[in-house]
Amino acid sequence: MSDVLSDALSAGKREQTKQQNRQAILDAAREVFAEMGYQAATVRDIIRRTGLSVGAFYNYYRSKEEVYEALSDDGVRRFRPILAAQYEAATDFQTYIRGAIEAYFNFLVEEHKEERTAHLAGERHPHLRAETPEMQAVFEQVRWSISDALAKSGGEMVDAEYLTASCIAIAREIGERMVERRPIDVPEAIEFAVQMILGGIPALPRLKT
Repeated sequence: MSDVLSDALSAGKREQTKQQNRQAILDAAREVFAEMGYQAATVRDIIRRTGLSVGAFYNYYRSKEEVYEALSDDGVRRFRPILAAQYEAATDFQTYIRGAIEAYFNFLVEEHKEERTAHLAGERHPHLRAETPEMQAVFEQVRWSISDALAKSGGEMVDAEYLTASCIAIAREIGERMVERRPIDVPEAIEFAVQMILGGIPALPRLKT
C-alpha cells in the first residue's frame, strides 16, 4: 500500500471517529437534558453518558450551551427539506404560511416525544439566538419563499425581512408554549399563529415603489 493511500485511509478513519464522537455527545446530551432538565444538567453529566474522556469532550464543545446549540442546529438541518416541501406545495402566500406553521408544529411535537419526559414539564429551554450557518440558511429560505409567495399572490409588498423575522418569532414562541401544555392541541396552536400572522399583515406599511 502506498504512503499516499495509507495517509488517506488514516485521515478518513480519523474523520469517521470525530463524527462518531460528536454524535455520541449529542445523543448523550439529548438524553441528559430530557432526564434532568437543561438547567440542572452539567457537562460532566453529559461526559459520563458518552464514555469519552473530559479532554475528548472539550475537543468538540466548550460548554453545554454549545452542545445545546448543536442540537438545535441538528433539528434545523432536518426540518429544512420539510419546509422546502411546503413551499413547493403552496398555491399562494396564505397556503404557504399555513403549511409551514403546521409542518413546524408537528415537527416540534415529534421532537418533544423523543426528547422530553415528565421531568421537563414546565421547564423552558434557553433562548439561544446565535446566528449559525444552518439557522441563517433557514431564515434566508423562508424570506425567499415569503417574497415569492407574496409576489405570486398579487398583493402589495411589505418588508420581507421584517415579516420573516416576525413569522419565525411567532412560530417559535407559540410552538414552545404549545408543547408545554397538556393536552397538546396542535390545531389550536396552528390556527392562532396563522391568524396572528395573516391578520396583522393588512396593517403593515407597504414598500415604497
